[in-house]
Amino acid sequence: MTAAAQPTQQYAVGSLVHARGREWVVLPDSTPDLLVLRPLGGADDDIAGVLPGLETVVHATFAPPTPSDLGDQQAAGLLRTALRIGFRSGAGPFRSLASIAVDPRPYQLVPLLMALRQDTVRLLIADDVGIGKTVEAGLIAAELLAQGDARGLVVLCSPALAEQWRAELYGKFGVDARLVLPSTIGRLERETPYGQSVFRPDGAYVVSTDFIKSPRHREDFLRNCPDLVIVDEAHSCVSDSTVGASARSSQQRYALLRALADRTDRHLLLVTATPHSGKEEPFRRLIGLLDDRLAGVPLDTDAGRRLLAEFFVQRRRADIREDFQDGAHFPSSRDTAETPYTLHRDYKKLLDEVLSYARETVRAADGALQQRQRWWSTLALLRTLSSSPAAAVQSLNTRAGVEEADTPAEADRTGERTVSDPADSETPESADAVPGTRLPTDTGAEADDEADDEEKARLVAMAESAKKLYGPTRDAKLKKLISTVSDLLDKGYRPIVFCRYIATADYVADHLKKVLNKKGAEPVAVASVTGQLSPDQRVTRIAELTGTDEDGNPAPERRVLVATDCLSEGVNLQESFDSVVHYDLAWNPTRHEQREGRVDRFGQRTDVVKALTLYGADNPVDGIVLNVLLRKHERIRRVTGISVPVPQESESAMQAVFEGLILRGERSAYEQEGLFAQEEVAEQLEIAWQSSADREKRYRSRYAQLTIKKEEVAAEVDEVRAALGTGEEVRDFTRRALGALRGMPAATKQGGFTAHTDALPQGLRDTVSHALGPRHPRPVVFHDAPSAPRGEAALTRTDPVVSAVARFVLDAALDDAGKVPEWQRPARRCGVVRTAAVERNTTLLLVRHRFQLNLPARDGSVREQLAEDARVVAYRGRPDAPEWLPEDEAVALLEARATQNTDPKFATEHIAEILAALPAIMPELRDQSAELGRTLEASHRRVRTASRARLAGLKVVPQGDPDILGVYHYRPAPTFPQGVGA
Repeated sequence: MTAAAQPTQQYAVGSLVHARGREWVVLPDSTPDLLVLRPLGGADDDIAGVLPGLETVVHATFAPPTPSDLGDQQAAGLLRTALRIGFRSGAGPFRSLASIAVDPRPYQLVPLLMALRQDTVRLLIADDVGIGKTVEAGLIAAELLAQGDARGLVVLCSPALAEQWRAELYGKFGVDARLVLPSTIGRLERETPYGQSVFRPDGAYVVSTDFIKSPRHREDFLRNCPDLVIVDEAHSCVSDSTVGASARSSQQRYALLRALADRTDRHLLLVTATPHSGKEEPFRRLIGLLDDRLAGVPLDTDAGRRLLAEFFVQRRRADIREDFQDGAHFPSSRDTAETPYTLHRDYKKLLDEVLSYARETVRAADGALQQRQRWWSTLALLRTLSSSPAAAVQSLNTRAGVEEADTPAEADRTGERTVSDPADSETPESADAVPGTRLPTDTGAEADDEADDEEKARLVAMAESAKKLYGPTRDAKLKKLISTVSDLLDKGYRPIVFCRYIATADYVADHLKKVLNKKGAEPVAVASVTGQLSPDQRVTRIAELTGTDEDGNPAPERRVLVATDCLSEGVNLQESFDSVVHYDLAWNPTRHEQREGRVDRFGQRTDVVKALTLYGADNPVDGIVLNVLLRKHERIRRVTGISVPVPQESESAMQAVFEGLILRGERSAYEQEGLFAQEEVAEQLEIAWQSSADREKRYRSRYAQLTIKKEEVAAEVDEVRAALGTGEEVRDFTRRALGALRGMPAATKQGGFTAHTDALPQGLRDTVSHALGPRHPRPVVFHDAPSAPRGEAALTRTDPVVSAVARFVLDAALDDAGKVPEWQRPARRCGVVRTAAVERNTTLLLVRHRFQLNLPARDGSVREQLAEDARVVAYRGRPDAPEWLPEDEAVALLEARATQNTDPKFATEHIAEILAALPAIMPELRDQSAELGRTLEASHRRVRTASRARLAGLKVVPQGDPDILGVYHYRPAPTFPQGVGA
């Protein structure tokens, strides 16, 4: 690098300067009095501020290569890829793509385009479970931050998902967010200067919605909240809860979101797979947060649907299946099946006794309130007994939640919330407690006391009978599960068993551990995760089951996770599990979709995932749930291709059929599907459900996301990705570089490879260990996939390990040769290659261009940003009369292989001649830089036109002369015998 003093102290964005003994690139936000600088070849972490008035700052030029820095035929390709992987400010129209670890699918660009159309971003992203809502929201956030349209970011979510959101933001989008939870707030407040808020408008945070909604923290948060807010599982903030603490919690969440939305310049992204619970009022409140007009506009009109389409994006799996035709990790199908079992005679006897008890106690109720209380308490007993004997025992020893109700309506609301699975209930994270059965009596009459004692004795006897059913001998459901799980394990699957109650999950896990690990059998790891654990404890429990142990040994392949619905939403389990067993039937089909979505989602390596539903063939409770809800839902989904929520009529339909079972003893409802002559409301449910599906299918074609030409923008993304390094290029570079650096890569069956770190250069070894953790598996596993399990690496350009390898290779190549041992410099800046790939002398140059981007902002201003691009160019003949090759022919030279050796002295002398003649081709390189700038500007304009964004002031301007990083000369291999001539 050479430095030359300049008479002016004005430095353009992207220009080179020399200060503090090194070279820097001038970044945006620089002023004549304060320069914001990044070291040449450095990362964003190295950015510094320099005061020209106090420190010496001069313009600089990039030094050309030295003739003695010769490498082999791989040198050019390694240096080029190392440079491109290191770019964090690409010149393409999507500014964030250079700094994220995600290769977005075409459908995932649709919400981003919709966001770019809006002055203030307001979107409801309601894509199906498992197809990437988090990535879509992250793409929008990353782009808004990269373009400067947002200063900070906050994600509101349940505490159970907070750590996952933080990891996703950091690992995929490079956003280092702080966790704000009850467990972290004390530390955060201690670290914050007195009198200041934990929150800053330009900060990044992941916050527990329930924690921050409280009056103690709410106002401070609203005053200092960043201008970009993502709300995960947004449906839980507008649920139609109207009873007790649940109502207050829901109202506080909604009040918080309403206050955030009232600031019209705040970006708001609502994320949920279940935007519509079947009830219109909560859905209206949800979309009303985006635009006040949506709260009342008729959505059955074209005008109403068009307005909604500006703010609402929703795709099902069938809509995006074509985007995964290239072998990406996304299951091709979901194999679902029902698995029946027949109750043991002792279990059947107790179930019949419970039914008789339910019929008697409800009929004998004194007044409407007591009747509804007894109805829900006996229904709770029926459901818990259908789940497991352990749940039934706990229910029989627990007071019923409905006992506090003062009116029949309140009893129904409490019962629906604690016994059923209503579509608009709060997050299932804390809804896995066993509902109680016991109700107090308030009479003092002697006869009634005797009756009360008889009832208590009857409940105690039923509890004792339930205890005798423990284990696979009398519990046919558990026995069927054991055989089902064993079969899945033998076929190579790793199942999750979903249970409704904590007691059932623990009961199931205990018996699976015993039976599956009998002496002589191949060991199986079993763990239980329920709402009894805190969110952090759940993450730890799953990590213990699926991660490496303290000695670095990998997780057992034969493993089973038993969980309640605290894991049915938001948690990603696809990397470690690939099948689901519904041990308990949910009384809401959406819950089944959510469970299966934990494994059937993007990133799943198993092509066909399995979902099995256990049910009692002679259990009337299971029969009602199957026939009234689950099978109808599945049939409508298969016929229409649309999965719609259960209509509001579902609760009344279920109650009507259960009344037929309990009060009248009628069993036709479960013995023969479709015979609901005595239950008109059940027929109305199916009609309403089918009507909803038909309406949804009809309106789907009018959604805005189906009118956006995603393929056109996908082409722009592919072009940007190509400029930053293709996936194949990154994979090849990482393996070659680690091989040269003594990592000894070895292929794996899954398509990636392993590499040893012990012999790597000290600095690189330390960086890799820091990125993966001190107990990472050895050798390091590199996955040919967009993501990798904890402690392993993904072959993507932004993976920390891949980035570390690229940074090391680039720094070693640009350092003076004497500073680094020869073997630690796999990339070189010069080379002479004799090859059959050329017929005339051909010179390839690795060139780096810098640009100043002038990007129109939403507020009407124009922001300056820095961009970089690396290109290879080549010419035939001499530098004073070059014949320039097309770009594809120049790139092809990177794969040219030497067919004969070249004398080092000859190579050094010849490269020296070429380097001396470089000034003669600089005008052509400047012209190429200007042409590249025009091409990039046209790309920016195409994307902004597609998204209807602003164009005024858009400009891409080259900054200074291009840097020549590498010079590689290719000479035709002689046709005469080797040894004759030079």
